[in-house]
Amino acid sequence: MGDKIATREAYGKALAAVAEKEPKLVVFDADLAGATMSKYFKEACPERFFDMGIAEADMVGVAAGMATCGFKPFVNSFAMFSAGRAWEQVRNSVCYPGLNVKVVGSHGGLSVGEDGATHQCIEDFAIMRAIPGMTVLCPCDGNEMQKAVEALLKFEGPAYMRLGRLAVETVTDTIPGYKFEIGKGSVLREGKDVTIIATGMNVQMALKAAEILAAEGIDAKIVDMHTIKPLDTELVLACAKETGAIVTSEEANVLGGLGAAVAEFLSENYPVPVVRHGVNDEFGRSGKAPAVLEAYGITAEVIAEKAKEAIAKKA
Repeated sequence: MGDKIATREAYGKALAAVAEKEPKLVVFDADLAGATMSKYFKEACPERFFDMGIAEADMVGVAAGMATCGFKPFVNSFAMFSAGRAWEQVRNSVCYPGLNVKVVGSHGGLSVGEDGATHQCIEDFAIMRAIPGMTVLCPCDGNEMQKAVEALLKFEGPAYMRLGRLAVETVTDTIPGYKFEIGKGSVLREGKDVTIIATGMNVQMALKAAEILAAEGIDAKIVDMHTIKPLDTELVLACAKETGAIVTSEEANVLGGLGAAVAEFLSENYPVPVVRHGVNDEFGRSGKAPAVLEAYGITAEVIAEKAKEAIAKKA
């Protein structure tokens, strides 16, 4: 695994890097530019950066208006606010008319740490995925985040993307044949006994889990599912047929997110054991991020146990 960088930092730098060649790109923030890292775009292109203050609903509404004028707005706040507080405006002002606005939620999941349950948004995948026409992304590392920003600038329509607070290892830049495409997952490791489908920072955990399993003679296939909606059902189906058992892993509620999407599809099309790994429908708590993740079982070791559980359920 490569150098560590938070996906929020990679995101901010990616925005700044494309500022000059994307004259229609406009960036909004809700008084959190130093945390969401949209500050990099502000430094590079202050005339197209708008700090809307602590007014997320207004921010989304103004961005929707800018989109009708041909601009490419990216709106930024913590996931709890961009996906949560402004949900009605995202639904009615952006997704209902199908406008080209990218909604970005930083500090998603339990790894927000000390900010506690009120800021540890574990519901964003579910509530964004439930909106008709919304695309939902969660890149796993800095390399993938850069590619996601570039892809979203070319993508026409509403999208939600989660950013992480913690620095994470870069893993996708050394994978042979790796490429990023919205709506298509990436196989990071081949395996025949079980497939672990992960998103965000859980991808790195899944790769470590595969090493744990390999030491026990279990061959795990690892899929980086950076796009939760639309789900890459072709890849999910192929994995189910190949390995016969699936584990999903996400730093989010197991209800309504990646695990739900995979389980819904396979139950209707190719039923195999599906074990969901994530936050088990409970609120987080305040603490150092590694300790909180450990307390809720968001670790490579628990993913490995879930993989053995899925294998045991094979017919």
